Amino acid sequence: MPSVFHIHYAATWALVGLIWTIQIIHYPLFGQVGREQFISYHQRHTRLITLVVGPLMLAELGTAVLLVLTGTRDPWFLASLPLLASIWISTWMVQIPLHNTLANGFDAKAHHRLVTSNWWRTAAWSARGICIMMMD
Repeated sequence: MPSVFHIHYAATWALVGLIWTIQIIHYPLFGQVGREQFISYHQRHTRLITLVVGPLMLAELGTAVLLVLTGTRDPWFLASLPLLASIWISTWMVQIPLHNTLANGFDAKAHHRLVTSNWWRTAAWSARGICIMMMD
């Protein structure tokens, strides 16, 4: 049976791969969908990506909490926790509101901000993955 750490490791690295896919492929292609199809496309994207990212983010957060509660004090893990917090804050304070704007129709300014602001989450998750990989 996998340990809490192994589940955390797997969830974090799955999210690293997913965020790079979203950043390099999904978000830039929003601008190519076309205005007539955009609302439908965005609704499907949001619904389907949530089915993938939601459980992974909850698994990552839940296992991080369990690791803290069970006394994990590895410096690399501790260094990764502010990154995890910033990812959640960015998701709720920046990306979700931008998706809510885009849910009403394509908005070039919101799309640009989504792509550019998501680089922070991409970097933070990548750094978290490296931190988790470095743990003893």
